[in-house]
Amino acid sequence: MFTDKQIFYQMLAQTSASPMALEISHADGVFLYGTDGRRYYDLISGVSVSNAGHNNAEIKAAIHEQVEKYTHLMVYGEIIQSPQVRYGELLVSLLPAQLNNVYFVNSGSEATDGAIKLAKRYTGRTEVIAYKNAYHGSSQGSLSVLGHEELKRAFRPLIPDVRFLKFNDGDDLASITEKTACVIVEPVQGEAGIILPEEGYLQKLRERCNETGALLVFDEIQTGICRTGRNFAFEHWDVTPDILVLAKALGGGMPLGAFISSKEIMQTLAYGPVLGHITTFGGHPVCCAAGMASLQYLLKNITNYDTENKAELFHSLLKDDIHVKSIRYKGLLMAIELGDANKMHQFMKLGLEKGLVSDWFLFCDTAFRISPPLTITAEEISDVCRIIGECLKEIR
Repeated sequence: MFTDKQIFYQMLAQTSASPMALEISHADGVFLYGTDGRRYYDLISGVSVSNAGHNNAEIKAAIHEQVEKYTHLMVYGEIIQSPQVRYGELLVSLLPAQLNNVYFVNSGSEATDGAIKLAKRYTGRTEVIAYKNAYHGSSQGSLSVLGHEELKRAFRPLIPDVRFLKFNDGDDLASITEKTACVIVEPVQGEAGIILPEEGYLQKLRERCNETGALLVFDEIQTGICRTGRNFAFEHWDVTPDILVLAKALGGGMPLGAFISSKEIMQTLAYGPVLGHITTFGGHPVCCAAGMASLQYLLKNITNYDTENKAELFHSLLKDDIHVKSIRYKGLLMAIELGDANKMHQFMKLGLEKGLVSDWFLFCDTAFRISPPLTITAEEISDVCRIIGECLKEIR
């Protein structure tokens, strides 16, 4: 009989030559537990998914309650399903007035695709502008606006008429014109290594989009749902997009994405042609029940003040280490810059040996990621930083 590890390598498609390949028996709070009994601090949260912590009792209860009622009924948009409409209502209640119409999908990639289609349909334009070193997903559409040629070269041709700007370069904004359907941007660049917008940059971008009639799309797949110390990262800069893209933590550990806009913009998907975007499992009732329970838990238990204090504690405990060149962060979305890819890879190996699960960034292999469940305590942060310090002492 094959072991799980044998099946994993022989019968499941791999995404790299060297997967982490941890065998996990269960997870709880900020911890993953291996089948060998080892305990690991989770500093990734499934890439900012498990914001409310692993094995959260309120999320599990919501899942169980919904499963007892029904699971899948019909393709999205045809039947009124309470978990969908009530979660949509909650999301809209937290957003600016113009972001009042939610389209639930399955993932961040699909949400990105839907947002681009929506922008092209509403404006009647074809040009899409994105950013260098941006990550928006791995489908054909989202790959087209991914800002790193190495990951997309083998899959060309992709969607035509896509141009790329440099993040934080105000001079580049002149490239946005009356031909531009939309500009898609992460308010904080994630896989570039947590790159924050410079003072006034997002405001200038918003102004340029207003001038040209281009729609502004914020990809908050990683930054949304309380990760940065606000419900949504754009709140830090007081700039509202025309379309907001969410996923990851949106489902509370279940697969769920969404793109959100105004009813005026969104209704263009319903005619000329009808079914302008359609999905079978998008907004699955069990996923929506889980996501709503997760967001309600975060709103009730994890304040912005808590998240920012926890981030500051990480910063204060790590900033003086001789190997740490800088720390870039917004809330509990952090990049610890070591300035050297070899040192970073040494750290990753040592961290795993000592009970830390971390990761580097797709477009920044000199820094490691800290994005734990937002439920992490001050005591756990101190212990994590102790282990990080031990690992850094051993790298060469």
